[in-house]
Amino acid sequence: MARYLDVHPDNPQARTIGQVVQALRDDALIAYPTDSGYALGCQLGNRDGRDRILKIRDLDERHHFTLMCSDFAQLGQFVHLDNSAFRAIKAATPGPYTFILPATSEVPKRLMHPKKRTVGVRITDHPVVCALLAELGEPLLTSTLILPGEEEARTMGWEIKEELDHQVDIVIEAGEVDARPTTVVDWSEGYPVVLREGAGDPTRFE
Repeated sequence: MARYLDVHPDNPQARTIGQVVQALRDDALIAYPTDSGYALGCQLGNRDGRDRILKIRDLDERHHFTLMCSDFAQLGQFVHLDNSAFRAIKAATPGPYTFILPATSEVPKRLMHPKKRTVGVRITDHPVVCALLAELGEPLLTSTLILPGEEEARTMGWEIKEELDHQVDIVIEAGEVDARPTTVVDWSEGYPVVLREGAGDPTRFE
């Protein structure tokens, strides 16, 4: 059964955040709130966690995983950015966007797209995520919690606890969040292509 941890949405308790991060280091898979719905997350080195995310979401190996980064400096360690991408992405973050970019050697190959060698990256200002990333000290491997047959991300922790009780290890409850997933922008070819319109304004990349 998943542990159900209630945290304050604006001032998450340090002790609870510490418990979650220790679980992540012990290869836990968590469901956690973001500024654009709930997401599934685990440590970058958690091979089993990656496979569990694919199974829960019924995705194949071509799925673009996302690295949830604490800030733009950390993002820049894991993806290659040309000048135009640097300026535009820096101006749009933190925010409800996911950017697909060529991965650097810091990204494990199993997390890259098998043919394109790309990975998704994003930065959020959600206080719970910021606290997790600050304590963890590295990006969180993540994927929006959109279940098979659904189009929107889950928004309430207690519903996730009921439905995925035996598929995740921790559910963080921090109140209801926005249902709209991120706007996904593919910048892997040197120019922006909006792949999914979501919570972020897509017109700035059209």
